[in-house]
Amino acid sequence: MDACPHFKDRSLSISHLHIEGVPVRLYQPKALQPKQRGILFIHGGAGTTGSLAAYERVCRHISKKSDSVMLSIGYSLVPYQPFPVQFQQCLDVVIHFMKHAEEYGVDSGRVIICGDSFGGLLAASVCQMLVGRNDVPKIQAQMLIYPFLQSVKHSLPSYMQNAKTPLLNKRQMVKLALKYLQKNVSLQESILQGAHVSKAVKAKYSKWLSHDNIPDEFKARECKALAPPSHPFGDMQELIDQLCEPMLSPLLAEDAIFQRLPDTFILTAQYDVLRDDGVLYKKRLEDNGVPVSWCHVEDAFHGFVNLINLGFLSFSCGKRGVSSIVNYIQRF
Repeated sequence: MDACPHFKDRSLSISHLHIEGVPVRLYQPKALQPKQRGILFIHGGAGTTGSLAAYERVCRHISKKSDSVMLSIGYSLVPYQPFPVQFQQCLDVVIHFMKHAEEYGVDSGRVIICGDSFGGLLAASVCQMLVGRNDVPKIQAQMLIYPFLQSVKHSLPSYMQNAKTPLLNKRQMVKLALKYLQKNVSLQESILQGAHVSKAVKAKYSKWLSHDNIPDEFKARECKALAPPSHPFGDMQELIDQLCEPMLSPLLAEDAIFQRLPDTFILTAQYDVLRDDGVLYKKRLEDNGVPVSWCHVEDAFHGFVNLINLGFLSFSCGKRGVSSIVNYIQRF
């Protein structure tokens, strides 16, 4: 275990180490109590960007404010390691940590998994992968921060209303997804128009992706209707299979999986293409009897939590969002 000389903190011990060959950064309160609460954090960046260093400020803040041990996972990025290595690495680290929690001063019964954006997808998928395992202690809770949770329907109100909203617009999101899967970005237009999904697939998942499941207040802003697909569903079966499987669309997992998921916190932002992914995931959890705490920030945009403690670049919505995260953590 190596100390991090560039990121010193008076109240935290911050260390570099590797778990199952994956680089991680460990944040431990210097006044470490026995059987401390633990947080496993998975960063965003669409699987192609993001790093331990990029999320240093956020992890330090949450660890200190919640008085928790925090482990940030530095999974490999595309193109250095292809899909689905990222999922396997996160799963391996989580399993190791859960089995050896006491070595990090953590009570294995007080572990929360957390991720933002694409990291929210990884966190949700890892939770789903673990529900059927009896050889690993149970995750106590999951926190999904403006998560990316489905790759099938891009005509939900939030995708239409925020199609050109920074820091993540609709076109950019689809392009990043294709880069992550190492597919030709020329497929972008087909996906934006909905031509990448067959009628059979749409029918199968329509009940979970219905506009009827979106609160009326989220439909109030006018948005331009989608044009009909410029070309029909074609030879894209491999891509569809990847996009629809729970690993990339955990929103589409079966009820039997949802029923076994832990207590959940979901943070959404009004001006975010991914807003309705979080809203629909919340409904599926509630429909399956899973307790959900939902924080919706009306004046916020995608990535706003990352702007905490940035001086004049900080936003009040970021402080409120992080406070809601910390308050949720402190319940456990």
